[in-house]
Amino acid sequence: MDDASHQNPFPVVRSGLPLTAPFEWLRRGADDLRACGMASLFYGLCFAGTGLALLLALRHAVQLVTAVTTGFMLVGPFFAIGLYELSRRRESGEATALIPTLAVWRRNLAAIGIYSLILIVLYLLWARASLVMFALFYEGGMPTLESFIAQLAKFDNIEFMIAYLVVGAIFAGLVFAFSVVSIPMMLDRNQDTVTAMLASFLALVRNLPMMLLWGALIVLLTALGIATAFVGLIITMPLVGHATWHAYRALIEPRASS
Repeated sequence: MDDASHQNPFPVVRSGLPLTAPFEWLRRGADDLRACGMASLFYGLCFAGTGLALLLALRHAVQLVTAVTTGFMLVGPFFAIGLYELSRRRESGEATALIPTLAVWRRNLAAIGIYSLILIVLYLLWARASLVMFALFYEGGMPTLESFIAQLAKFDNIEFMIAYLVVGAIFAGLVFAFSVVSIPMMLDRNQDTVTAMLASFLALVRNLPMMLLWGALIVLLTALGIATAFVGLIITMPLVGHATWHAYRALIEPRASS
């Protein structure tokens, strides 16, 4: 690394990326998914299995089910770390084996640990906010999961739906703003937590229309995965995880010495 890099360690964030960039990231992510095969699908199975297990465990507490399922978008960036490593290894010509990716978080334990704690706190706050939304806005007493889905389909309790979406969007937007490239950067450059989060926020601000589209695509793919009783997450979560690595590569300039 040269002297300038020592004096200015903050990463160079690109701006002016085309609106179509997220579709290119997804295309490259799909290539990684095909190339990595079962290693990628293992992480998808973990997402799907965890979601299904929580759904079965909490099926009698719909207010918790909704918090858990929507919370996938809050904690997803951390649990996809193995997928980022698979994309990195494929990019650098290394073997895309599963085992080396399982504990890759140890590479930058302090920064990734702090970031994961932040995500956990936000997740717990969202779970509490979800309960408050049900208590304040849901009419007719606490529903069963079946009646809740039926009411959603008929657009009953519209005030609750609006309030829930607004509060959920605030939490999701906050996490998205500070996680666009955070963990891939901590993994690839051994970056500290604060710098990685600030760089993610700057990437969002400098490419706002394109990043809003990217966020919408992530929500859509996650929702599709959840709507299929979590089975679709086997494909959609690895796809988003691999694509996130390519988003990082597109948004952040490589180090001068790399």
